[in-house]
Amino acid sequence: MTYCAALMMDKGLVFGSDSRTNAGVDNVSIYSKMKVYERPGDRVIVVLTSGNLSITQATLSNLDRRVHSGDGRETLWTAPSMFDVASVLGDVLREVQAKDGPHLAKNYIDSNASFLIGGQILGEEPRLFHVYSQGNFVEASRETPYFQIGEAKYGKPIIDRLIRADTELTDGAKCLLVSFDSTIRSNISVGLPIDLLCYRRDSLKVEMRWHILETDTYFN
Repeated sequence: MTYCAALMMDKGLVFGSDSRTNAGVDNVSIYSKMKVYERPGDRVIVVLTSGNLSITQATLSNLDRRVHSGDGRETLWTAPSMFDVASVLGDVLREVQAKDGPHLAKNYIDSNASFLIGGQILGEEPRLFHVYSQGNFVEASRETPYFQIGEAKYGKPIIDRLIRADTELTDGAKCLLVSFDSTIRSNISVGLPIDLLCYRRDSLKVEMRWHILETDTYFN
């Protein structure tokens, strides 16, 4: 299992993901579940992943392959809006599910995968989307300014209590860390390291990013 969460506030966006992947208590591995696409001055796009690791990895790989395919299809680098970016991700996820999903199902393997994708493209507001396993997606709003995927229930109450559209970016980051701490203490399938990224509105570059280990004195 895993835990990822993203917050959308007036001052910017905060993204967090754990790095633990397990196929049972005796088969635990570490994989980063955060990927960042950055073209300073033009766009910053952050992707968080949860679910079947082979599906999420294939989806991200195919997103990158599409950039170099030269077939004229829209990519994360050419999409004119974050809505179009979410559409590109959803389309690629559908392609992977159509190819691999039936084979996994025959062997009773769950192929579900979810993504959070957010950021900002020059000329529009920061936006945040939750892309479901079927490729459809919903967008965060001022009334619902966050999304969670994976093992969400333990870290949800603190976010519900504290996060509003006018919450300061630093306070949002602290709240997200408490959310992760609660989840890690309550569920063995979620664990360090944590990848944390704060995106400041209209900066169009990544300025604040951390990889939090067990030796981090602030978190622990």
